[in-house]
Amino acid sequence: MNNSQYFYRTVIFTRKDNEIALTDINQPENTTPLDEWLGTVVSLADGEHTIQELIDYMRGRYQAPPANLEETVHSVIERLIEGNLIKLSEEAVTLPYYLAAPIEELDLEQARKEISRDGYTVN
Repeated sequence: MNNSQYFYRTVIFTRKDNEIALTDINQPENTTPLDEWLGTVVSLADGEHTIQELIDYMRGRYQAPPANLEETVHSVIERLIEGNLIKLSEEAVTLPYYLAAPIEELDLEQARKEISRDGYTVN
């Protein structure tokens, strides 16, 4: 995996009760919780940071980082790509309004209008 690639989310998420979950813009109360690693990567997948920056960030969260940290991050990214939750890019990506922040921070009416305009569909 090329650590210089940017990673970005393709799903709407929520950050409630210290948990990251996928959510539906039309039914925000319906959520699908993600395990901690998957949730962390989805929440950080803003299109403005590289995989290497993610690895460095994760390394900084530990006093003694696991020896296999980079491999673990790569594995998490691969799982999220397979599930169509994130994508990779050679260049930074500007996310549309409805993907740029947790649903709690969005104006839902504006988000729904932009989703309709863009033809966005949940994968």
